[in-house]
Amino acid sequence: MLFFAFRLYRSLAANPDSQGKNIFFSPVSVSVALAALAVGARGETHRQLFGGLAFNSTWLSQTDVDQAFQSLFEKTKKASNEVTSEGTAVFMDNLFKPQPEFLDTLKKSYFADGFNVDFTKSSESANTINKYVEEKTSGKIDKLVESLDPTTVMYLISYIYFKGKHLDVVRFRRVSYSFESFNCQPQTVPVQMMNIDKRFETYRDQMFNTSVLHLPFNSSHSMLLLLPDDMAKLENAISAAHVTKWLKWMKYRKYSVYIPKFSIKTSYSLKTVLTEMGMVDMFGDRADLSGIAEGQQLAVSEVVHQATLDVDEAGATAAAATGITITLFSYNYVPVLKFNRPFMVIITDHSSDNILFMGKITNPNI
Repeated sequence: MLFFAFRLYRSLAANPDSQGKNIFFSPVSVSVALAALAVGARGETHRQLFGGLAFNSTWLSQTDVDQAFQSLFEKTKKASNEVTSEGTAVFMDNLFKPQPEFLDTLKKSYFADGFNVDFTKSSESANTINKYVEEKTSGKIDKLVESLDPTTVMYLISYIYFKGKHLDVVRFRRVSYSFESFNCQPQTVPVQMMNIDKRFETYRDQMFNTSVLHLPFNSSHSMLLLLPDDMAKLENAISAAHVTKWLKWMKYRKYSVYIPKFSIKTSYSLKTVLTEMGMVDMFGDRADLSGIAEGQQLAVSEVVHQATLDVDEAGATAAAATGITITLFSYNYVPVLKFNRPFMVIITDHSSDNILFMGKITNPNI
């Protein structure tokens, strides 16, 4: 799962839509949703899901993965000093009949809640799903679903919520009620800063010219803040091995630490990103989701992900949810190719392989 986390981060960071924007997501939420989908995948579709999630199919079976996530959920449910919850849910159309084995595995290993809805009532179904996610994330994710295709037969959800308080000995104070400058390059923006003078576990990675600060919440949860001289260099090379090294070699040292107080929310359509990561077949006519239901050609039409992060004097609150839309694939679908923006034109002579005319149409009216 760690390899998948950094691979997904790099894919999101490289996406043109992410340039100049905050990036925040839950690798656990995305991987849980895709692993739950893999329960019903077969053949090449299953192989691609395993490969994209960095699961070694030579050593791991679907049962092994299911048991691993079951252990993860069981650990989360144990008592903790933090408020932490995670789980899954599956919303099924009233007329859709999934394989009992698929639902049994989701309930046992992924602690899934199950609901029946009428997806032909798109707005009503979306509201039902959004209310569920909003409740499970304490109001942080309130509109995971914008709209639903009426051919939807199943909507698979994974959610996670975390609220961590700083230890009593690590209490930040607000520097002032005025704003300070945060360098976004090429501009600066005003932010409220928090400050504390204390001994912290830190590490300076000379290879990446990066300062690493460790902020503990309790014995099992903490937050790492990385301050690089060159963000692109760090993003392109960071791996789980580096995080392990930093935690191992950290030393206590007194610092005057300044951290901005902030609240962010991100939203992603992961269809393109997951396709680029090798999970191709599940989105088209080659999808094999026969483990979900027999005798029906199912396909994934969309994978969405939303996440929030709030950092203040008390601690950090984070939430995320992933939604997978499963629809009946229609071979009668006719894709649209509309030349309603600038396009190029080439007229060729096949007998001589010559290009007779070539140009670009930017405005058909002139």
